[in-house]
Amino acid sequence: MDGQSVSKTNDSDPPSDLQYQFGFGNHLSSEAIAGALPRGQNNPLTCPFGLYAEQISGTPFTAPRKQNQFSWLYRIKPSVTHEPFKPRVPSHGKLVSEFNQSNSSTNPTQLRWKPVEIPDSPTDFIDGLYTVCGAGSSFLRHGYAIHMYTANKSMDNCAFCNADGDFLIVPQKGRLSITTECGKLQVSPGEIVVLPHGFRFVVDLPDGPSRGYVAEIFGAHFQLPDLGPIGANGLAASRDFLVPVAWYEECSRPGYTIVQKFGGELFTAKQDFSPFNVVAWHGNYVPYKYDLSKFCPVNTVLKDHADPSINTVLTAPTDKPGVALLDFVIFPPRWLVAEHTFRPPYYHRNCMSEFMGLIYGGYEAKADGFLPGGASLHSCMTPHGPDTKTFEATVAHGKDAGPFRITNTMAFMFESCLIPRICPWALDSPSIDHDYYQCWVGLRSHFSREEASDESQTIQNGH
Repeated sequence: MDGQSVSKTNDSDPPSDLQYQFGFGNHLSSEAIAGALPRGQNNPLTCPFGLYAEQISGTPFTAPRKQNQFSWLYRIKPSVTHEPFKPRVPSHGKLVSEFNQSNSSTNPTQLRWKPVEIPDSPTDFIDGLYTVCGAGSSFLRHGYAIHMYTANKSMDNCAFCNADGDFLIVPQKGRLSITTECGKLQVSPGEIVVLPHGFRFVVDLPDGPSRGYVAEIFGAHFQLPDLGPIGANGLAASRDFLVPVAWYEECSRPGYTIVQKFGGELFTAKQDFSPFNVVAWHGNYVPYKYDLSKFCPVNTVLKDHADPSINTVLTAPTDKPGVALLDFVIFPPRWLVAEHTFRPPYYHRNCMSEFMGLIYGGYEAKADGFLPGGASLHSCMTPHGPDTKTFEATVAHGKDAGPFRITNTMAFMFESCLIPRICPWALDSPSIDHDYYQCWVGLRSHFSREEASDESQTIQNGH
């Protein structure tokens, strides 16, 4: 599906009411000045208005056509116009893109973190970003990293570029106003934004202090999950994904800094102009956002508990069918109606590893301790499930519990087939909950041979 949008913004004034284009994976086009897109070809000898043509490729040139992702940007000056990159001073120290024994460790224990306090000292998105765990390597183009961020100031006279992978950002506190080379997005808690590999962007904080979660994937891009027997409708609809319209600024910016994350390290390069000088663009490799409240959940309507994969919003697949490098799964407001069923998530040991966060409200499997802005990690084959209070309260309702609507909640999960290694600052964090294991200590035995014998006799008698 193709689409075209003409932005109503003036040359350098940011729009007061942001406009978006619609659709996931569509080949879209947008012009901040009508006629800025070349007609009939991508790279003419002379572009309209004297612009430069520049392509950004998110996949190799020879990737299958249905998987090929690229965009053409028509800009006032090309992005190559900068001084050489140099290691950033001071270095960051808490970003990892190649996980090994020198920078991270394995730990099968169930882990949970309380919300991290937002710092008092001036901290922007780049300095407030830190890695919690991950697996694989950006150098080998396979793996992922899970980060969190706390920030209290907008980025100033600089832009960030991630040369390692795609960012999926989940704000939990405070809106993010994000300027990209394709245009502007505003992302509120309850929404997500994906910033693809290689795009330059700025994060401003219109509400001040901000906190959230970030999943980064190496060597892959997110896509919508196949729906299989569900059919054509359900889960996240393609039409609900929003893409920015072209916006640009033309002004002198002496000392403007490009901060590039490359191999988990930060490098800087100076230039004298804004990187957001793209007057028009077209393609299918673009930043996008999604409102989680638009998700259409599918659930069991008679008995038992559907697997959490039924709530997958986006997936980054591996070469093995049905196995994800990273799934983004949510637990939104919904009805629970299963009869004679333990309705909270079941007790589980999983070949996948699960990192969970909470945007707002409570989580149905944890009565206490799992707070908005907090996180938990249950690694491969580590047992997990409802805490004692949740189990006892659910059983106390009896077999005749009526339909119940879960409200005021939005939890999520990053799930991966790769076993995460955990960064030392995450294990040593003052926000780690050392008493997490105690939420299951109170689970007592309910085993009764007599009750089992009675039920068995009832079944034998045909009752």
